[in-house]
Amino acid sequence: MREVRHAFVETRGFPTHVAEAGRGAPLFLLHGWPEFWATWEPMFERLPDRFRLIAPDFRGFGESGNPTTGASDQAGPDMLADDIVALLDRLGIAKAGFVGHDVGGYVMQRLAIRHPDRVAGLFFFNCGTHGVGARWRDPEQINEIWYQTFHQMPFAPTIVGASRDTCRAYFRHFLTHWCHRKDAFDGVLERWVDNFLRPGNLQGGFNWYISQNAGRLAVMAGTAPKPPMITQPARVLWGRHDPVLKSAWIDVVGDYFEDVEAGIAEDAGHFVHYEQPDLAAAEIAKFFERIGYRVQQ
Repeated sequence: MREVRHAFVETRGFPTHVAEAGRGAPLFLLHGWPEFWATWEPMFERLPDRFRLIAPDFRGFGESGNPTTGASDQAGPDMLADDIVALLDRLGIAKAGFVGHDVGGYVMQRLAIRHPDRVAGLFFFNCGTHGVGARWRDPEQINEIWYQTFHQMPFAPTIVGASRDTCRAYFRHFLTHWCHRKDAFDGVLERWVDNFLRPGNLQGGFNWYISQNAGRLAVMAGTAPKPPMITQPARVLWGRHDPVLKSAWIDVVGDYFEDVEAGIAEDAGHFVHYEQPDLAAAEIAKFFERIGYRVQQ
């Protein structure tokens, strides 16, 4: 793998850990849960000749700090989007391309709405939107979203973090069940365990679900206002076999983006970028080439 540069950048009162590789137009890679910057290593191996790849850890994830301690509702998509803008400012980047997955995809949507002048283009892996609505609670979905409630329980970090074995068992579940290629994370599972056993990281990740809960319930109930249309060019590549963010939900993507191309990765589940990295890298490069994003802005 190409050399990865690591730095800590003070943003909004806490240090943001940033992993970088390559040179050229800045391309931010925004991770999901249960992930951290290293989920983008396959892209670091494949795209450094085209872009300056920048993979930050969100607050409370990976090696980044967290301005709050314990359970917090200050880690939702608006908060994380504003953190990314602060990082752009500190890095001296006026506008960038963005690639996001899972949590990162939600953050990118809010980033595009709240700070449209900072976004050149958006590439999503598995893009849940407001339009999913009540389908979150369909009978076949209920058994897939239990963790979103469990993560809000005050005892959740203690249970998951009781030992290395309990932590490994917990994250192995998601890194296999959510994958179509079941062995995709086998070689890095211990790194994931190390990451989430870092002090505060279990709660840091769980805070996303605490912060999202009211909004998610409103979406399910149909009472959440529809967000503004996203005007920046966008591309969605959705893993066919994702059990939690179901590929059937691609049918509403066009209701939330003015300029979007959406398609299916037939041989992937939730983690397209890790399960099919060659396809993921090729599609990222093709999209940003199509929109003319080639040089640093």
